This record gives sequence, C-alpha cells and structure tokens, in this order.
Amino acid sequence: MKNSLSILLALLTTACFGQKICIDPGHPSEVGRGASGKKITELKANWKVALFLKEELEAAGCEVVLTKKSEEQFVKNKDRSAIANKAKVDLMIRLHCDAQGGSGFAVYIPTKQGRSQGKTGPSKAVLDRCAKLGKAFHTALKAELGGKLNDNGLLSDLKTAVGAKQGALTGSIFSDVPVVLVEMVRLTSSKDDAFIANVNNQRFYAKALAKASLSALKTSSK
Repeated sequence: MKNSLSILLALLTTACFGQKICIDPGHPSEVGRGASGKKITELKANWKVALFLKEELEAAGCEVVLTKKSEEQFVKNKDRSAIANKAKVDLMIRLHCDAQGGSGFAVYIPTKQGRSQGKTGPSKAVLDRCAKLGKAFHTALKAELGGKLNDNGLLSDLKTAVGAKQGALTGSIFSDVPVVLVEMVRLTSSKDDAFIANVNNQRFYAKALAKASLSALKTSSK
C-alpha cells in the first residue's frame, strides 16, 4: 500500500494536467548565432535539448509549442514571444548556453519592466507570476541536476548585458506569459562544453527541465 501511494504521488508530481508550455531554443536571432564551445555550439545544444524536452513534456501530458521548426531557422526574439503569447501558454522556457567565465547554469527572470522597440513590458501580473514560478523552477532544477553542474542562482534579467540596458530582456518585455530563461551551461568551460555535447547528458538535462517546469507550475498554482 505504501509503495502504491509513493508511485501515485510521483505520477501526480510529474503529470501535466493539460498545461501548455512553449520551448524556445535560443538563436539564430537578431543578436546572432550564439556562443560556441570546442565540442558543440550553443545553437545545436539549445536545439537538441529542446527536442528531448518536448518529448518529456508531451509524455507527461503537456501540450508543447516550439518557437522554430528547425535548428537553423531565424526568429527574432520579439516574434518568439509572440508565438508563446498567441498560444496562451502557461510557461515559456527559453534555452541558452552562456559564454562568460566560470561554469554552471543559471535561471533568469524579469524583475522589472523594460522597454524595447517602443514596447514597455512585461505587465505587473506577468512579473508577479515570473517571480513565483521562477523561484520554484530554479529550486526544482537545482535538485534535479543533482550537483552535476554549478548553480549560479536565480537571477534578474538586469544581470544580463541586454537586460541591463533595457530593464529586461527583449523576450521578457514582449511576453504576456510567464517566462524563464535558462543558461544551461557555460561553453567557455571545457567541463560544461563536454557535458552538454554528450547526448546522454542532453537527455538528462531535458528530464530535469521537464520536472522543474511541472513542479514550478504545480507550486505556483497554489
């Protein structure tokens, strides 16, 4: 009986219950093709993990929307947000790889309104949702990764070069739905580069992201 209850609780934790999630594999966009490591490019890592993440989320019962149809498809950040907005998703996950020094992952959320291309955003309601959901997402992702990568924290968009200039990242400013950006690794680190280039680790990361997404949506709905 105890084992059956444990299995049921585990299933409930990883079930989607009809939620809709947008996966945004970063680049190529108006800001370029992204970073490059010695073993893999950011563009390829984002796309590979996105496809595995789509499988994981759909297996859990989620409806999944992708912001592009192929690895090389060029989509502006404003248009990526428009895809998530039109689909009215419960969460938009933006996948990237960092190029700054050090190693590890970080999760970014908008903490204040910014302005880009004549648009001020996101709304206060979206900012509030991002704060609650982002905290739960980061906590769950850290636990799921199990120390395999350094945790660089839950950070504000203001900590990025673009976000510091605009007040928020472009993808956040144009978003009408909760959004988190995950810098999955730092490709300047040979350890991180080798980690994310491995297909088994790409699948592992996707599973961690899926569990973090579902856990965050469940927690933030309370």
